[in-house]
Amino acid sequence: MGNVELVTAADVRLMQGLAQRVTAVRPELVNSDASYGELAWIWGKGHAEHGAGWPRRLWFADGELVAWGWTYLPHRLRRNDGSVKDVTGAYLAYQVHPDHAGLVDEVIDWFDRTAGDVERTVLPSAADEFGLERWAAHGYRTDPDALGDTGSWTMLTERDLTDVEQPVLPEGFRFRTADEAGPEAAVQAHLDAWAPSTYTAAAYEGVRRVPAYRADLHVLVEAPDGTMAASAIMWLDEANKTVEFEPVGTHPGYRRLGLGRALLLHGMHLARAAGAGHATVACLGAPGHPKARGLYFSVGFRESVRDVPLIKPRSAG
Repeated sequence: MGNVELVTAADVRLMQGLAQRVTAVRPELVNSDASYGELAWIWGKGHAEHGAGWPRRLWFADGELVAWGWTYLPHRLRRNDGSVKDVTGAYLAYQVHPDHAGLVDEVIDWFDRTAGDVERTVLPSAADEFGLERWAAHGYRTDPDALGDTGSWTMLTERDLTDVEQPVLPEGFRFRTADEAGPEAAVQAHLDAWAPSTYTAAAYEGVRRVPAYRADLHVLVEAPDGTMAASAIMWLDEANKTVEFEPVGTHPGYRRLGLGRALLLHGMHLARAAGAGHATVACLGAPGHPKARGLYFSVGFRESVRDVPLIKPRSAG
């Protein structure tokens, strides 16, 4: 990689601070992978294993972070089912404060230099018209595969926390916190919901050590047989009084019982008690992925903004 600086925990806290400041003025410009909660989740679960492939650059103005880029270089993923996936391209997470929008050109140049001649992808917000123009000027185009009916683009959904209905669980099921369930059960709940997954006990320990993590806002549904049948982590941005759900999942053997819906409603009540007045959750937005979107819409979330998958192929030859 040459002489590069890698993402640190201190960097992530600065990035979260920028997310809070952008949220306060132009929330639609917060990129899906640059939100307060998403940064905590990605860093917490992945830095121990993948941090050596996470170069970053920070831009400051008057001592304050106003832009950053975080590159995910080609790497290998090992899942809990024994399968292996080689990621051959590079991906960029980034954020630029709207008052310093022109820095996006420097971010793009830095990404191209850092990634080298591999396929490069990025997910800017659809609301960032200036940024999209600049990405196009640098040779990035919309990714037809990602934008298809079963594509990977995401939408951010949101709702306020007034008039949240009461959750109802099937008989014998009950809500638990992560502390009550214990680390082993919390990890297994994620693995069951997202199999095959790269999540591990070490990854969960990394999540727990992130300052933004709160065990009382990591909630689960326990089935009568003791299985943790659904789980969700909430990330509370106290500055903006908003909470972000990431991730949310249900064990495949316990789906279609209303557990995800009840868990979201329960979580929103907890978040409101913790001081939040607004909630967000991201999901796949393509027509071929209706389940999560339908779940979130059923509890009052509505689309706020979506991302635009962009791609720049490696050079021919």
